[in-house]
Amino acid sequence: MEYGKILRTICHLRPTQVVYQIATRLRRVRFREAVCPAEMKGERGVALHTSFIDKPQSVEGDAFTFLNVTRRFADWNDTAQGMLWAYNLNYMDYLLQADMDAFDGRMWIERFLRDLPARTIGLDPYPTALRMMNWAKFFAKYYTDRPIPEPWRNAMYAQLLHLERRREYHLLGNHLLEDAFALYIGWLHFDEQGSHLQAASKLLIAQLHEQTLTDGAHYEQSPMYHCILLDRLLDALNFARARGDSLATELSDVASRWLGWLESIAWKDGSIPLFGDSARGIAPSVEEIRQYAHRLGLQWSSTGLRESGYRKLQNARMEVVADIGQVTATYQPGHTHSDVFTFEMRVDGKPFVVDTGISTYEKNARRQYERSYEAHNVAQMENEEPFEVWGGFRVGRTARVSVLEDETHRIAARRKSGKRHAVRTFAITDTQLVITDTLSASEGVARFHLSSEVTDVKVQGTSIHTPLAQLHFKADKTNIALKRVSVAEAYNQLQETICIEVTFSGTLTTTIET
Repeated sequence: MEYGKILRTICHLRPTQVVYQIATRLRRVRFREAVCPAEMKGERGVALHTSFIDKPQSVEGDAFTFLNVTRRFADWNDTAQGMLWAYNLNYMDYLLQADMDAFDGRMWIERFLRDLPARTIGLDPYPTALRMMNWAKFFAKYYTDRPIPEPWRNAMYAQLLHLERRREYHLLGNHLLEDAFALYIGWLHFDEQGSHLQAASKLLIAQLHEQTLTDGAHYEQSPMYHCILLDRLLDALNFARARGDSLATELSDVASRWLGWLESIAWKDGSIPLFGDSARGIAPSVEEIRQYAHRLGLQWSSTGLRESGYRKLQNARMEVVADIGQVTATYQPGHTHSDVFTFEMRVDGKPFVVDTGISTYEKNARRQYERSYEAHNVAQMENEEPFEVWGGFRVGRTARVSVLEDETHRIAARRKSGKRHAVRTFAITDTQLVITDTLSASEGVARFHLSSEVTDVKVQGTSIHTPLAQLHFKADKTNIALKRVSVAEAYNQLQETICIEVTFSGTLTTTIET
């Protein structure tokens, strides 16, 4: 066991996390059934002012498809396809898929309650939180004109109490924010006006303030999680307005800031870069979020990219999003990759240089690779890892990153890890992107992962030619190799493509032109 790595990881934690990590291991909170008090409302679903975003198709008959893996229902604790697949089964997002009707939804709720053991995966706080929001939305869609069955009402009340007792202070980050969203929406469903709603409101606003960066980004710096949580934020606003809750104004303000950041980082076609833990097909699309926000009457404008560490450079034919930031959620870096100075690039709206994405959350070699520096579009010294990623969701040592230049068409930053340091500069003109890498080591390897859509890649001297763009490399000494690698746009879906590896000495200047 590498005790140094463990200590370097623990030193980032907050005292609250340490205390709750110990408490969580020593004391397991058991689920207790409860009867909803007679004075508690919630006999019918909340009459929302506008529709929410439908969830993707994930169930047909008794076959469930999550993370691009299809499997017939076995039981609620089925981990044959991994814990994340089992969690998805217990989220019950499928209650809100477009072709779900009240009858089939009722069947799955009844099945869940009938099979519910005392210690099921589904009663972990994270799936409980997501399920409670999905139940509240399902009731809002199908049960505003008829009573909710009393056993369901009791079960929802009991699960909210269970979640209150198991709020994820041992993790913090997006997990605690999801808990807050669920408790707030859940108690609004019951029209609770007392201590439960007050505590949920206080927790929600505190976490939104803490987890929102000055440029409007969620502080875990994952575009995918930003979209997931923004969808929840819009749901919370939808329920708040329907109940006339005083928190609606503040939720509107925060949502507009989050929407502004999303406008800033999204590609022109409305998709998102795959930085950090990001994959296609998990979060609502940018367009779905825009339409939902418009239905809620929100207004926003692009906020620019600053504290989140991302920058966008563009000309008439090129779009580039670069990462020059540090880890901002240092005590919860589970979705962080060792990827500082990486970038993605599009030419004429088509993917050209891409992130390797994520294909799994399992703690295996592929997960470790996808988080590593080698898997990103960076210049690396030997086996350097600016961020010490390990254990699936852990980060130990982190590099210090400082921005040296920050202009519309030119940015430069330095990273420093111990005695090692490096500077990368991005500069864009009307016709080309120029990347300059200066390393403290005598030799380095620069990598550029091309999109699987880019074919007919040829090496000509110190240049790479493709139908979409050309790359030219200049250094004291260069050696260019084309390596076959796998990249992921979605979970459990790998695509073979080409990674350009440039071994160089001195300063490397890379010019990409169309």
